[in-house]
Amino acid sequence: MAPQNTTSSSSSSSGSSIPDTRPTYTDEQLHNALLNFYGGSSATTKNCGHIFGFGNPHHEMSMLQRITATTMLDYESKLNEGQDAAAAAITELLEQASTFHAAHGPIIPLQAIIQSKSPCMTLAAEFKRASPSKGDIASHLHAGEQACVYFGAGASVISVLTEERWFKGSLEDLREVRLATTELANSNNDNNDSKQQQQQRPAILRKDFITTKYQIAEAAASGADTVLLIVATTPFHVLQELITFARSIGIEPLVEVHALVELDVALSAGAKVIGVNNRNLHTFQMDLVQTEKVTEELTKRGLTFHHDDCLKDKKPQLSVCALSGMSSAHDVDRYRNVGVGMCLIGESLMRATDAGVAIRGLCLDPKEYAASQSVSGGAYTGGTKMIKICGLTNPSDALVACRAGANLLGVIFAAKSKRKVSVEQARDIVDAVRKFGERSDRMEIKMNESSNKDTPLSSLVAKSRALELAARRPLVVGVFQNQSFDFIKEMVDKCGLDLVQLHGSEGMEAANSINFGVPALRVVDIELGSDGSEEEKKDRTSMDTAASILSKVTSDPIAILLDTSIKGDKHGGGGTGQTFDWTIAESIQNMGLPVIIAGGLTPDNIGDAVGNVRPWGIDVAGGVEAGPGVKDVDKLQTFIGGAKKAAVEASKGF
Repeated sequence: MAPQNTTSSSSSSSGSSIPDTRPTYTDEQLHNALLNFYGGSSATTKNCGHIFGFGNPHHEMSMLQRITATTMLDYESKLNEGQDAAAAAITELLEQASTFHAAHGPIIPLQAIIQSKSPCMTLAAEFKRASPSKGDIASHLHAGEQACVYFGAGASVISVLTEERWFKGSLEDLREVRLATTELANSNNDNNDSKQQQQQRPAILRKDFITTKYQIAEAAASGADTVLLIVATTPFHVLQELITFARSIGIEPLVEVHALVELDVALSAGAKVIGVNNRNLHTFQMDLVQTEKVTEELTKRGLTFHHDDCLKDKKPQLSVCALSGMSSAHDVDRYRNVGVGMCLIGESLMRATDAGVAIRGLCLDPKEYAASQSVSGGAYTGGTKMIKICGLTNPSDALVACRAGANLLGVIFAAKSKRKVSVEQARDIVDAVRKFGERSDRMEIKMNESSNKDTPLSSLVAKSRALELAARRPLVVGVFQNQSFDFIKEMVDKCGLDLVQLHGSEGMEAANSINFGVPALRVVDIELGSDGSEEEKKDRTSMDTAASILSKVTSDPIAILLDTSIKGDKHGGGGTGQTFDWTIAESIQNMGLPVIIAGGLTPDNIGDAVGNVRPWGIDVAGGVEAGPGVKDVDKLQTFIGGAKKAAVEASKGF
């Protein structure tokens, strides 16, 4: 059956749209391509039964299988002259690779560069314009320019997605990255008087769905130092052949596994650099525990891999890399503690307002991470980390917020609110946010048990950090006001809320997670006069107000949110559209407690709020609306973008 031609739109290496006349394939063609890859008529249920769902007549191919089969058929049509012609094409590519290396420097062995960075974590920073699960991420960025930002900030490996259809990448992207980073390293070395501290360019990884030697030779000819081989789609004998061929031309491949059964295959095939994809590429579900499971299994087998051991004379046999789902210094440290040598981070860097600042914030050096966590009892100076978009009533607005970079998505159940949602609305939003975050269940926020020695302040600081860590993937917050615990618990269970927010006069102790089964944010009202004037300033300073608030906090909430209320409102604040005196928040943070601020925030004033106060979190509802419960997309994106940009600028002074 001949492929069907279609015209659609794809992106060139510069991110612009161009006509796409590549063929499309039927499911039957895709199935047959996978079946032939696994041995055709000699294929067994054991090694290819998953392609057809083990006999399930309703089975549908996973996205991973569909992309892999499509890539194979594309290359078949490209090399349809037969095996002899393919071999000649490989020989020609290797000659091109030899010429390239003579002009621009030799291949850098992947494992060697990883081990050379110990005790610091090696960073593989990824250039990825789009993905099947997230759609467009940053299709406008230039590959070479972004790679130089990555390299300048401390990335030792640059990963480049070269798959064209779903990821909008190309081999031209890879070549641009290799040439640009080589030129930057050479320029830096020319300007460096100390010949003993010459800078090494980053290693370049071709990330694609590789099933042939031709693709490896193609990568080498374009300047790649290493390639990704995915165990989940590669038969054992083919994996062995690809590893052997790659090493024959000086490339040490990154061999990707997800499940432990795939680890067996990778080790048997001779892999030395093992990447653990925390994302299941068949289901796109994320589980950050996968990397830890693999390191635990390697330890049980007595295999050496721990990154700290690279400082010893005898290097470890293996190097382990964590792939997918990471975005913070906490993530890096989590994997550092189990011996991982490299973290691959892509989406969060592509979306970052300043990727260089984001990389420096990862604390690749363990000493930097220890220093960032050592402040105890001092002022909170970490800047804005949390963005909450509240008053959501539909999945579409929630996804806009997620894509823009919001951490918390608020749905309001308060009876008097004009943004009140039904169970069905909340459930739809939760489902959309979970799908975006590649999870199928409520996010567990891991918090250490408080000891008798902990003060409410120290407990809240620790809990705030736990929330920050969990909110790397967006969480849904249910907002309640003077409603019964039974009702709140019912909404938590029916809607799948990740945490709740108490916005009434319930009291501080009401925010204990025992009451609802999930953690709770506690709102503290900053009262204005009935006419909106800041009456409290007549009687006391912002420091007095801050001290009064701190004296009343308990260790029950997960975090504190400050919002404006109007004097005489017995039901609690919120929804006033007015700001309070932000120096109160600043004073509280100077006393050690990170806080979220709300009330009257808009795209116009968010830069001042984030830049001057540097609150731990910000919360907006009406300030980004087109009408009650309906977000204005431009305002929402401008608000989040402005907050992120201001946070970057504010951090430069610390």
